[in-house]
Amino acid sequence: MGETPPADASVTTVPAPALLDGRRVRALVVGGTGWHVVAADVDPAWVAAQVAHQPIEAPLGARFLSTLADRVGGEPGVLDALLVAPPAPAAPGLELVGTGPGEHPRVRRALAHRTDVRVWTTPDGTALLVLGRGVCGRWEAGVEVQPAGRGRGLGTALAAAAPALVPGGEPLWAQVAPANTASLRSFLTAGWRPVGAEVVVG
Repeated sequence: MGETPPADASVTTVPAPALLDGRRVRALVVGGTGWHVVAADVDPAWVAAQVAHQPIEAPLGARFLSTLADRVGGEPGVLDALLVAPPAPAAPGLELVGTGPGEHPRVRRALAHRTDVRVWTTPDGTALLVLGRGVCGRWEAGVEVQPAGRGRGLGTALAAAAPALVPGGEPLWAQVAPANTASLRSFLTAGWRPVGAEVVVG
């Protein structure tokens, strides 16, 4: 997973990331405690000038994200908390059934932004787990529990099960909107660790 950058208010600019099938996102801005990385095909000097007034706050602020999106011809997505999974359990610990992509909105979104997408549901169909490779080829997880299945701890169970399903035991990541407090609680309860925040410009 690499090393966490130092908390020195640095803003580093690197080229826009690619998916495994050659598709590219227009830009990605990711930040943590006192650092940010802007992954976009833009001049680093331009980025530095845009965020010089507030290098700790500006890179994930609405003004810079809108300006960056205009610069690369894209649209900024949602600001997400970026989480990394705990070590994988020996088995998922939850009965799951592999299924085809289907038409679920979460799966359609995964297919638009990830490669090698894999889908599981609980036997009663009330909960869904999606894995796929996102930016930089990292494995990413998404979960959803239907209203009929809520209040039973299924979100936490899915988040806990997900690392066991990643091929080769590779690190697993998740992006969770901070406003989705139910999902955020589920991932944190399952032992996932917050490591930063990010916005994808598509």
